[in-house]
Amino acid sequence: MRTAMSTAIAALVLTLAPPVIAEPVSSLADGRTGRVEFRSVTPGGPTELVRKTYPAEGAVVSGALVLPPGTDGPMPAMVIAHGSGGILKGREDAWAARLNALGIATFVIDSFAPRGLRSTSRDQSRLSTMANLADALAALQLLASHPQIDPARIGVMGFSRGGQVALYSALDALRRGVVDGGLRFAAHVALYPSCSIPYRAAEVSGAPILMLLGGADDYTPAAACHAYADWFVAKGAPVRVVAYNGAHHDFDIADPPRFLPALQSARGCNAEVDVDNGAVRRLDTGERLRDPAVISAYFRACMQRGATMGGNPAALARAEADVATFLRQAFNLPVR
Repeated sequence: MRTAMSTAIAALVLTLAPPVIAEPVSSLADGRTGRVEFRSVTPGGPTELVRKTYPAEGAVVSGALVLPPGTDGPMPAMVIAHGSGGILKGREDAWAARLNALGIATFVIDSFAPRGLRSTSRDQSRLSTMANLADALAALQLLASHPQIDPARIGVMGFSRGGQVALYSALDALRRGVVDGGLRFAAHVALYPSCSIPYRAAEVSGAPILMLLGGADDYTPAAACHAYADWFVAKGAPVRVVAYNGAHHDFDIADPPRFLPALQSARGCNAEVDVDNGAVRRLDTGERLRDPAVISAYFRACMQRGATMGGNPAALARAEADVATFLRQAFNLPVR
């Protein structure tokens, strides 16, 4: 475990290092690990992703790939997507080490630094979540080319905004915006995602989903995610939802809870988005919003400020066990 932790931290240092000029790779057939730069795209929203009308020049993003030591043969892997605060010390690296200890390779993506961003927590419009999703899907394709990774056992895990990535990647219309063919994530793990503006589609992958929520989360409230989980279940996806009593947003970090007044939250929003056709419907009134200006005005108006964030050791301990149990079953892993 100590070796895995050291390896993961070293890889994360590579991820956080200032961007360097390097040729992005389109394949990992050479078996490389460590810092990897690869091409992605930057959609401005779900419609651009579904219709593939995003800017042609794309973006070069980076990730840190770690293979667990002492694991032979094709192994499972998890793409790890950060939240609106970017990669946080003691979160992405710590989860990568825990997954490595289970025999799972990890690929921590940095969607912000390569695009010149540090955070979107005060203004989520600075970068669409669809860009983070596109990065995760590009990473899925890349990992599938690695000789030591089983392409049928690649999952995705994310925190907050990254938790949305973990959920939205199960929607086929969005997946096909980047991935051609049948390649898809085999497991989805979402920690405290925002579910107040649920994205829906006619087809979902059917892969198992785990949602881990904070029962006291006032940034991305758990109630909306319970409703979103019910929708996934109705579409045929196996979903497990766990809400930890008394836990706030970011319950898996070391810092104690504190109220941050500048944070922008969508908790006041109550609308769904049909990604197949771009339609927006208010869930409180049933009104369908068609004019892009009206849609933008609604989402600007429903945003709120301020939320509590901070760690909860008891919730983290339970989350570690819940994730291990879920992935052992999803990837058919032995108990180590």
